[in-house]
Amino acid sequence: MRSMTSTHDVVVLGAGSGGYATALRAAQLGLTVALVEKDKVGGTCLHRGCIPTKAWLHAAEVADQTRESAALGIHATLDRIDPAGVRAYADGVVDRLYRGLGGLVKADGIETVTGEGRLTDEGVQVGDRLLSGRCTVLATGSFARTLGLPIDGQRIITSDHALRLEQLPATAIVLGGGVIGVEFASAWRSLGVEVTVVEALDRLVPAEDPEASKALARAFRRRGITAVTGTPMQSAEVTDDGVRLTLADGATHEAEVLLVAVGRGPVTEGLGFEEAGVRLDRGFVVVDERLATSRENTWAVGDLVPGLQLAHRGFAHGIFVAEEIAHRAQKLDRAPTPVRDREIPKVTYCEPEIASVGHSEESARQAYGEVESYSYNLAGNGRSQILKTAGFVKVVRRTDGPVVGITMVGSRVGELVGEAQLITAWEAYPEEVAALVHAHPTQNEALGEAHLALAGKPLHAHG
Repeated sequence: MRSMTSTHDVVVLGAGSGGYATALRAAQLGLTVALVEKDKVGGTCLHRGCIPTKAWLHAAEVADQTRESAALGIHATLDRIDPAGVRAYADGVVDRLYRGLGGLVKADGIETVTGEGRLTDEGVQVGDRLLSGRCTVLATGSFARTLGLPIDGQRIITSDHALRLEQLPATAIVLGGGVIGVEFASAWRSLGVEVTVVEALDRLVPAEDPEASKALARAFRRRGITAVTGTPMQSAEVTDDGVRLTLADGATHEAEVLLVAVGRGPVTEGLGFEEAGVRLDRGFVVVDERLATSRENTWAVGDLVPGLQLAHRGFAHGIFVAEEIAHRAQKLDRAPTPVRDREIPKVTYCEPEIASVGHSEESARQAYGEVESYSYNLAGNGRSQILKTAGFVKVVRRTDGPVVGITMVGSRVGELVGEAQLITAWEAYPEEVAALVHAHPTQNEALGEAHLALAGKPLHAHG
């Protein structure tokens, strides 16, 4: 059968965070867009990642608050955890956002093409249809890595399966102490599961400041979460009543379920990328600073690009590439500014939360040599005491220079990372931030206190 050819200004392969952001912004700028997706618009983040996971974490927070309510003079009892009810709540959130996103795509006149797309020399082939765009954007996202373990969806599972469980296990092993692993460990513990986290590296959340790792390890111990670090996995096998995980040092751990949460890999295999002239490196698409690939008029966004695997990075990539294409088409006067990973905020939604942007103290010393830092303990913050959370706000500056990194640990600190991003991205000096008035009592005030101390005029902290 001869392929039908459709011509658009932009053909986007993949409708996750990066893909649909590209499509929406390109359409806003007057470009014709085809958006190819084999599943649902919204991708992993909306349907199997960020949104449903955080809905489960919120339900877990409610469970903890109910258990601990007597300490606040409110006497409530937690009768039972209903996984089906939590899942229905999460599904409701996802459905509302999905319908809203579908409305945006339709309103902007974007053509959504359902099917598995494959890149060819001529364009993007979807079934018997060839979409030949002036520009092509690759946004096929990522998948859950499994280390070759026999995933059966019941005893040995990925995060996709974890969100669809009919019943929660009594015991679980979480393989991987990064963002995904500690978020699930945190949620499951709050929902009554006995959890052991196994991380091959020497600390939990190894991509964060070591001080954050220590704080999280302490909090997990208090919550009854066991963390085993510094020893990689050797093997995993399904037993009569669960799973046995064997580590490289010979130690074994058994539980009803093993969640494999060892990170995500790029979805590029079998999609024709290399054959069509797109250079890959370990599965990731090689791009320049402006996200252009080795194939002419072709860009890549989101998790396909080495670096932080975050939905908001995908959004930023998509907006940037759409504006880059529009600028080349003379529909935008100025070329956009490239997205820099160092300026992207990160949040891990376990309890306590971890939020950071810019350098850790360790990476700042490697980059600049002489740095100064100050950690403000949330014990001195009124709002944090009301919320009964422990943690800190750590600010790192170049010696006598601007702030280059902020790390925060504590309940709800993810809501503070917006100001932290502005401080680091705009290269503010501690003295400048200290001059700003932060509302009292808020946790946001802790950012102000940390900068006051680093500026040499501490108020509710020791200098």
